[in-house]
Amino acid sequence: MNAPIPQAIPAPRPTRAAGAAAAVALLLGVAGVLAGCTTAAVGGGATAAVAAAEERGLDGAIYDGRIQTTINYKWLEYDKDMFAALNTSIYERRVLLTGVATSEEKRNAAVRLAWEVRGVKEVINEIIVDPSGTSGTYARDTWISAQLRSKILFDKDIDAINYSIDTVRGTVYLLGVAQSRAEVDRVINHARNLEYVTKVVNYVMLKDDPRRAQ
Repeated sequence: MNAPIPQAIPAPRPTRAAGAAAAVALLLGVAGVLAGCTTAAVGGGATAAVAAAEERGLDGAIYDGRIQTTINYKWLEYDKDMFAALNTSIYERRVLLTGVATSEEKRNAAVRLAWEVRGVKEVINEIIVDPSGTSGTYARDTWISAQLRSKILFDKDIDAINYSIDTVRGTVYLLGVAQSRAEVDRVINHARNLEYVTKVVNYVMLKDDPRRAQ
């Protein structure tokens, strides 16, 4: 089966104000695919064979996808605007939350709901609180993430499939597993050298980090 499954980082939405009905249809469709397609594509156009080559493996990629789907569904049930404004990046059951919440209450709720999902072993909270509820730089942030993905993809010294990237207000957030300190430093340097990037926040683990076995 070759149905696509969303990557650890949700694909960019045309706007932050995603319709609730469309979101429900998307989540239900993803849940069905994740439940029934163990050989399906995982990630942004990546095949099952590529997912199997990741450090987390095919099973890990599918498990992370299920966690992501469940978190998004919980957010949507709680507040459709919160769901539209927040993002999840997930790698080996480590959940990175980014985006903009309109209040401390909503940010805390987003974190709590993420922790409620079965299998989650860490929640990293990088959600910004701003009553406006928007990043104000969405198009530019999307451009930054796309440029960085391209640069690491064509860098022969980086296993790009093991990295998740998200950008909010010029801050680049990295999650995943690096083969070495030198490799993750290359990724960070690529990010820092991009136009409009103001900060790089690194949550990448090294391949031999003992926490990965926990």
